[in-house]
Amino acid sequence: MEYRVEELAGAAGVGVDTVRFYQARGLLAPPRRTGRRALYDESHRQRLVQVRELQQQGFSLAQIARLVARPDSRTEGSLLRALVEEGGGGERRLSRAELAAKAGVPEALVRAVEASGIAEPLGVGDEATFGESDLEMARAAMAILEAGFPLPALLDLALAHARGVQATCEGAIDLFDRHVRKAGRENGNAEAITDAFHTLLPQLTRLVALHFQRTLLNRALERLAGAGDPEALAAAREATESARLEVAVGWR
Repeated sequence: MEYRVEELAGAAGVGVDTVRFYQARGLLAPPRRTGRRALYDESHRQRLVQVRELQQQGFSLAQIARLVARPDSRTEGSLLRALVEEGGGGERRLSRAELAAKAGVPEALVRAVEASGIAEPLGVGDEATFGESDLEMARAAMAILEAGFPLPALLDLALAHARGVQATCEGAIDLFDRHVRKAGRENGNAEAITDAFHTLLPQLTRLVALHFQRTLLNRALERLAGAGDPEALAAAREATESARLEVAVGWR
């Protein structure tokens, strides 16, 4: 059966904009072209249904893209399910408006942060939802803004940080893929791969958070020492000695 884009959207229970968005993100194969007509088939409808189901299970679009692109998606799916279950499965979902209201920020700001790529919700358009962790991050960002940081500069810094984190995560995933996942597959032990996720995720989270704190404190002390402000430097050193980052990792 062949569908025009409006027919495909109706058959899959999504909007036309969602179809086009998924296609732009590489989640949906391009249609067959007949002159100026774009025609989709049953495989496109099934893929749309699959993507929606995975989103409802808690997968992000980036995770789904990696999942559906792999021929060994069954094994990859079990790994991603472990990631979602441990990293935030079962948490209450919030609409964009609810997130903005609870965090005390304009909804337009939430949309701007989302559009920049700093935050990635589940879903598309008005169907996008956020979790409790997004609310915690929004409240933390508001506390930083209230300290006097200009919003444009803070957004630029957050975007640069997000890009760096994404690159680091891709590298970490590549390492896991080469040295853990493939070894587990060759040994026929998929359960060991899932166990590795359970063990490594909280440890990696602690490692990154603690390293970031140590680096931030050291660079701040160096800056104050060079500024020639002994009182501020003494106060910063006292705060540094008493500071201890609490990393609560709720993998369940």
